[in-house]
Amino acid sequence: MRRHTRTAAALASALLMAAAAAGCSDSGSGSASSSGTDTGSQNSGQVDVAAASTSPSPSKSPAPTVSLRKGTYGKTLVNAKKMTLYVFDKDTKNKSACTGACAKAWPPLLDTKAPTAGSGVNAKLLKTTTRSDGKKQVTYNGHPLYLFDEDQKAGDTKGQGVNAFGAKWYVINAKGKQVTTKPTAKPTAKPTSSTGNGY
Repeated sequence: MRRHTRTAAALASALLMAAAAAGCSDSGSGSASSSGTDTGSQNSGQVDVAAASTSPSPSKSPAPTVSLRKGTYGKTLVNAKKMTLYVFDKDTKNKSACTGACAKAWPPLLDTKAPTAGSGVNAKLLKTTTRSDGKKQVTYNGHPLYLFDEDQKAGDTKGQGVNAFGAKWYVINAKGKQVTTKPTAKPTAKPTSSTGNGY
C-alpha cells in the first residue's frame, strides 16, 4: 500500500515538472518571436530612411549652347554663360581661318554634342564644323562662332569691330547677320502744346 502511494506521488511530481518546463519553453519562444519582429521592423525603417536619403534629386536642364541677349548692339548671340559671341570676316562658310595665337585670343565655341538653341535662336541655322585640330566648332548660318578673351562678364562687347589677325570681328544677330553698327534710337515725339484760347 505504501509502495503504491509513493509511486503515485512520484508520477504526479514528474508531471508537474514537465508541465512547468513546457510553460517556460512557450514563454521563451514567444519572447524571441516578439523580439525578432521588433528588430525586423526597426531594420526595415532604417532601410527606408537610407533609401530616401540616397534617392537622386532631379537634375536641371543644361543651358542652351546659343541664346539671345539684348545689349549695346541689340539682340545678339551669346553662349550658355551669356558671354558675347563673334564672327570673323576672314572665315569662309563653315570653315574657320582662326588658329594658333588667333584661337587663344578668340577661343572658338566648341561642342562635342549637337548644339542647342535658346529662345529666339533659329535652330536650323545652328550646326557644327570640324576644325583643323579635329574639334567641333559651333556655327550659325555658316559662320563659325568665337568668344573674346578680353570680355570679362556677360554683356561685354570689347571685341566688336576689332581688326585682328587679318580681318574684323563682329557680333551676330538671330538672323545670322553681322551687326556692324549700333541700332539707331527712334526719336521720341515731342508733346504738342495747346494755347489757352483754342487756336
